[in-house]
Amino acid sequence: MPDATESAVTEPPSLGDAVEERSILLGLCYRLLGSLSDAEDAVQDTYIRWYRLEDSAREDVRSPRAWLITTASRICFDLLGSARVRRELYVGEWLPEPIPDPSAWTSSSSQASIDPADRVSMDESVSMALLVVLESMTPAERVAFVLHDVFRFTFAEVAEIVGRSPVACRQLASSARKRIRDSRQIAVPSEEHAAVVRSFKNAWSEGDIGGLIELLDPNVTAVTDGGGLVSAALEPLYGPEEVARFFIGAFGRQPGLHIEEQVVNGEAGLVATSEGKIVAVISVNVSSGMVDHIWAVRNPEKLAAWE
Repeated sequence: MPDATESAVTEPPSLGDAVEERSILLGLCYRLLGSLSDAEDAVQDTYIRWYRLEDSAREDVRSPRAWLITTASRICFDLLGSARVRRELYVGEWLPEPIPDPSAWTSSSSQASIDPADRVSMDESVSMALLVVLESMTPAERVAFVLHDVFRFTFAEVAEIVGRSPVACRQLASSARKRIRDSRQIAVPSEEHAAVVRSFKNAWSEGDIGGLIELLDPNVTAVTDGGGLVSAALEPLYGPEEVARFFIGAFGRQPGLHIEEQVVNGEAGLVATSEGKIVAVISVNVSSGMVDHIWAVRNPEKLAAWE
């Protein structure tokens, strides 16, 4: 007979819709950790802790969903501290793990709920641009922002998780919002974003360096993440000419490279394959009709969800 903690990971009894609950937790943990693999581990740990409770303790929990979200948040908060240490030792630039269309990495099927917690797993996945900003925050800022602004936790509830006062948590969330506001460019319609991404793909695939340069903002920045496992620029690239030459050079060095448009973190992006294997997933930020940020993840350990 299987152990209770083993079955809890996929089908926890007494938790309502088990698939829906797992999707919500996975969406939360991904946003807090920036890594789908780490998020899956955190969700599993959350269920294990639920089933380690005494029966009487579980019966006293008024809202299993709230308990799960709170516990998962505490696990992620602890993991964020150690993750910062690991990333200081990372080879080259560290980027969040890109994810495909939400239906490929969550099991959520209902679209009717208006609960903010439900919305996390059903909305378009957060953009790479937002995840990069979240990475610049302290663990407490990140948890306060996600729990309060997305999940609608009160600051008193957030305080119990991060070990700060409610007033301090309000300030943490405010600071996080300011970081996000300061980083955002003027939003463009999804159709315009997709059109620019398509033009970028065409110019890149055709080796048209002039056409590529015309699509790049004068202050464009490109970041590539190889994790020391595959070739990638160890530092950010700046300016249209440097960025264009890098991408054209990369295309030329890998014969048979195929570029196609796919949804990356809820937005139009690009996926590069070679000999049937995915070698890069690329997110693009568009502002005023031009590409101003490019994030290219090449680390094969971060591309597992795409395979």
